[in-house]
Amino acid sequence: MNPFVELKEINKDNIDEVLGLKVSTEQSNFVQTTAHSLAKAWAFKNTAFPFAVYADNTMVGFIMLGYYEPKNQYTVWQFLIDERYQHQGYGKAALKLGIQFLKDGFDASEVYLGIAFQNTLAKKLYSSFGFVETGETTDTAFEMKLTIGGK
Repeated sequence: MNPFVELKEINKDNIDEVLGLKVSTEQSNFVQTTAHSLAKAWAFKNTAFPFAVYADNTMVGFIMLGYYEPKNQYTVWQFLIDERYQHQGYGKAALKLGIQFLKDGFDASEVYLGIAFQNTLAKKLYSSFGFVETGETTDTAFEMKLTIGGK
């Protein structure tokens, strides 16, 4: 089964549902809450692009894309699939849509993200999508980059 996955704007009709999304306890150390992400999206409203992820009209996750001016980079700033809907292909489908949004809307040729060192599940997902480690690290995370092919 291949569900219809789409990204939708967050508004007054779906905000409470977005705020209710959560990951498993084991993953909670790696992912900020949607409330925290939405607060950042408001503060960086000109360069943050938050979306609810829907599969067949059911909200299954959240993705926030962005533009990081200091490094001139487009990013997957925050991404989560609710614990009830993981391992069903929604993450890969939503990630593809998010990257297409950056490519179509901003002509992005590369997309960056950071992953906590211990988050092996996220590394597996992003690696399977074509992201590669850049060698850049912080005290808690490493950076990955996807080079987007042209049409």
